[in-house]
Amino acid sequence: MMALRFEVLGRFNRARAARLTLPHHVCETPLFMPVGTQGTIKGLTTNQLEEIGCQIILGNTYHLALRPTSELIDEFGGLHKFMNWPRALLTDSGGFQMVSLLHLADITEKGVTFQSPVDGKPMLLTPEESIHIQNRIGADIIMALDDVVKTTITGPRIEEASHKRPKEQNLFGIVQGGLDPILRDICVQGLVERNLPGYAIGGLAGGEDKDSFWRVVAQCTAALPDNKPRYVMGVLKLKHQSMADDTRPIDSTCKCMVCKNYTRAYLHCLVTKDAMGSQLLSYHNLYYMLQLSRNLHSSIIEGRFPEFVCDFLRKMFPKGDIPEWVYNAMEVAGIDISSCSIPFDSNINVHTSTG
Repeated sequence: MMALRFEVLGRFNRARAARLTLPHHVCETPLFMPVGTQGTIKGLTTNQLEEIGCQIILGNTYHLALRPTSELIDEFGGLHKFMNWPRALLTDSGGFQMVSLLHLADITEKGVTFQSPVDGKPMLLTPEESIHIQNRIGADIIMALDDVVKTTITGPRIEEASHKRPKEQNLFGIVQGGLDPILRDICVQGLVERNLPGYAIGGLAGGEDKDSFWRVVAQCTAALPDNKPRYVMGVLKLKHQSMADDTRPIDSTCKCMVCKNYTRAYLHCLVTKDAMGSQLLSYHNLYYMLQLSRNLHSSIIEGRFPEFVCDFLRKMFPKGDIPEWVYNAMEVAGIDISSCSIPFDSNINVHTSTG
């Protein structure tokens, strides 16, 4: 028995609104998952995250294994207790560090050997060890270290040999293949045959153009099981001088405490000189993304998804200059946005990256 239940509650063509039941929380999809690399969202407490509706947090296996170490987390009863987070957690496999820390890594068929940025000691991360570490961390969803599995090995090697807690944690496979549609198809077919609890689409958000991004996502989602969850891995800068005397909030339509209480000018001053600025921006960004996810869910359930998408695009592109890649992506999704290009009189939402 797997530690996951996925129920589709509503649809519009390929868009789904669903209920994802995990050991620590019942999540509604679509959902946004913020990154808490070492068990924390910088600048926000777990109570604040609950207040704004965060359902699941992403932790980084590589960094958690180095500090505070998976052994210490295990002694505390898992990452949920260690960070005082009652809702769902997902840990990545550490595979992203093969790219981001390539200058510190040596990749072989055994695994990837990192030079620890903490003490300089070598650290060998094999597919098996990645799963063992994630078992100790205890996240609801764990990811396979697929990049370093020898290509001649067949069968569910990682699942059968390493995953010791299938009734408590859910092992997702990662669809790789870069921008090559043939390689993506091969990878998808191999993963689907293993009948995993869910699937991730990886190898994106690495600098490719948006047109290539959406085409890969569309290809993968079309080939993945319709009754399983899917996770796409991998979102105006207020330091600009034009913000210095701007009395408007970040977003006039946002109801978060930041937009209710602070102007862009105040935040500009903080961002350039004070850590509190980053904290307030992170709060706004997460509030915005979580609210957007909830609105997506309800619009699908209530049968008004096309109208929601069109309204969103009008606000994002008030001059009607919607990029061609958006039109192409929406056409594949079965959403007519021809009327969305009409100029719309509204303030442009301003958001910064949460990192």
